[in-house]
Amino acid sequence: MDKDMERIWAPWRSHDLLAEGYKKWDCLFCGLYSSDDDEKNLVLERGNRCFCVMNLFPYNNGHIMIAPVRHTASFESLLPEELAEMNEMMQRWIGILKALYRPDGFNVGMNIGTAAGAGVAGHLHWHIVPRWSGDSNFMSAIGRTDVVSVSLQTSYKKLREALKDK
Repeated sequence: MDKDMERIWAPWRSHDLLAEGYKKWDCLFCGLYSSDDDEKNLVLERGNRCFCVMNLFPYNNGHIMIAPVRHTASFESLLPEELAEMNEMMQRWIGILKALYRPDGFNVGMNIGTAAGAGVAGHLHWHIVPRWSGDSNFMSAIGRTDVVSVSLQTSYKKLREALKDK
C-alpha cells in the first residue's frame, strides 16, 4: 500500500493527542514558534509578527494555520502591524495552495473562544482550508472522519519548496 494512503485522520482525538505530544508547552502556538525544529512541527514560514504552520489534524489536504507570534486570544487586541503581516501571509499562502493543489475554493476562518470551536482558545489563529467541488466534507459532519490523501510530511516538503518560489 502507498505510504501516503495508510492513515485515516480522526480529528476528534486531537485534544488527547495534543495534550500528550505538546503538554510541555503552555500554549501550542507559542511552543511551535519557540521550537527550532520547523520540519518536525510543520512550521512552514516565520515572519516578524506571525507564522504559518500546517494543521496536524487537517480537514483537507493543504490545511494550514496562520497565527500571530504574540500570545493573544483577543482579535481586537491585534496590532495593525500584526494584522497586516497576517493578511500578507494569508494572501501568499492562498496563492501557493492554489498553484500547488488547484482547489476550487477555500474556507478561511477563525474560531474565537471555546464556544466558537477554538481548539486552542488562548491563541488566535486563522485556518485556511483548500476545498474541491464534491470533496468529502460530509465525512467530517456525518462520519467524524476527514479524508486526507497526502501525508503531512509529503505536503510539508511540497509547500516549503513552493514557498521558495514566492
